[in-house]
Amino acid sequence: MSAATARLDVERVRKDFPVLATKPNGKDLVFLDSAASAQKPNAVIDAIAEHQRTSYANIHRGVYQLSRRSTEAFEGARVKTAHFLSAADPREIVFTRNATEAINLVAQTWGRSQLAPGDEILITEMEHHANIVPWQMLCEATGAVLRVAPIDDEGVLRSDAFEELLSSRTRLVAFTHVSNALGTINPARELTEQAHAHGAVVLVDGAQAVPHMAVDVCEIGCDFYVFTGHKLFGPSGVGVLYGKLAHLEAMPPYQGGGDMIETVTFEKTTYAPVPHKFEAGTPDISGVIGLGAAIDYVTALGLDAIAKHERELLEYATKRLAAVPGLKIIGTATHKAAVVSFVLDFAHPHDIGTILDQQGIALRTGHHCAQPIMEHFKVPATARASFSIYNTFEDVDRLVEAIEGVRELFT
Repeated sequence: MSAATARLDVERVRKDFPVLATKPNGKDLVFLDSAASAQKPNAVIDAIAEHQRTSYANIHRGVYQLSRRSTEAFEGARVKTAHFLSAADPREIVFTRNATEAINLVAQTWGRSQLAPGDEILITEMEHHANIVPWQMLCEATGAVLRVAPIDDEGVLRSDAFEELLSSRTRLVAFTHVSNALGTINPARELTEQAHAHGAVVLVDGAQAVPHMAVDVCEIGCDFYVFTGHKLFGPSGVGVLYGKLAHLEAMPPYQGGGDMIETVTFEKTTYAPVPHKFEAGTPDISGVIGLGAAIDYVTALGLDAIAKHERELLEYATKRLAAVPGLKIIGTATHKAAVVSFVLDFAHPHDIGTILDQQGIALRTGHHCAQPIMEHFKVPATARASFSIYNTFEDVDRLVEAIEGVRELFT
């Protein structure tokens, strides 16, 4: 289905999410915090429950039928994930607990084996803490140096500064595909090409991208790509690391234990092939199967249809919120995902969140694990409305009406 003709049947989609029938504080729920964690459709809930009820057994170990069925479903989710990212090989998909663990895996395996004093890691000012702290820890361990490419006051990466910071010393470039706090969409392919031209390896944090747009890791050309299941309408506790096969095969294991080995003696251990050498211990089997169901769900809806609906919501919400007296939108990039962060000159974000909760409206307030962004814009925190497939124009209207109520209360 093309972007020109795609249309999401939002009312049908909403019926797939049982939480939307609840009434927090006696009000119909308006859920505007999908950037933190998306709600789960029945298809995902049912897939997890069905596996637990009828097919649960440990994987990769048993020869009995139940174990074989569980293993097939688990590995089937790996194949679905590879197709979802347009990866060249399912072996390039490693399951982790979340995107944060996936980044730490790369830092502690690729990073510790490749970096030396004086080498440089380049990130951007708009990163989530998960794409800052692991690199700081790696620099402390190896003597490498962390460089930061700045953003402008619209929340857009300064391409001139990014290019200037690249050099022969740059060994790794890590950047977010979509900013969780601003919604800014970075030109992942172009940034990757620039980094590769200087011989750097590239990691892209796609946690905020995969729920909103089609991602093709081969087209981007990145060496690593990470995302997390719970933002893609899947369960929490499941994440994904995509890595080019050559990198994964060269990297040492992240953790030791069961299922990541080939042979073990007291004298020497040999490791399982990729990707299993990075998946020590019993994983969240049902969670991975639930992630596979989530991928099936969004694929059936159509990523073009999702992108179109969310773009229309973003345009409508931006127009309506910008008209509220005393409201300032933080992050005004031309290319954005459906995220609107804002501050009011008459109320603290935490007060906004508390008051809106009484109206059944759930939105995030705080620094969004992106304190350097708050520092850039000289604000302690923002209120963030993040829209998804189950949100409507009426949700936007209720949000604006509730903010007007906050203004009346504080002025």
